[in-house]
Amino acid sequence: MVDLIVDAKGLACPLPIVKAKKGIDSLESGQVMELQTTDKGSMKDFQAWVNQTKHELIDAKEKNGVFTFTVKKGS
Repeated sequence: MVDLIVDAKGLACPLPIVKAKKGIDSLESGQVMELQTTDKGSMKDFQAWVNQTKHELIDAKEKNGVFTFTVKKGS
């Protein structure tokens, strides 16, 4: 179950990461955020951002040019 969906489609880096950070900051530990973006660099950038934080990347996929990342907020 996803607690928050962040729509960053059409935005260029670093805006999807900025929106993701704002979104995840609004959640409680253990809640899940989904980020949707069309930025081709986001696959690498978003995974690097998650690795620098205490959050857990549950899923990362691409369909029809839309990248969808599912992240569980860490403690």
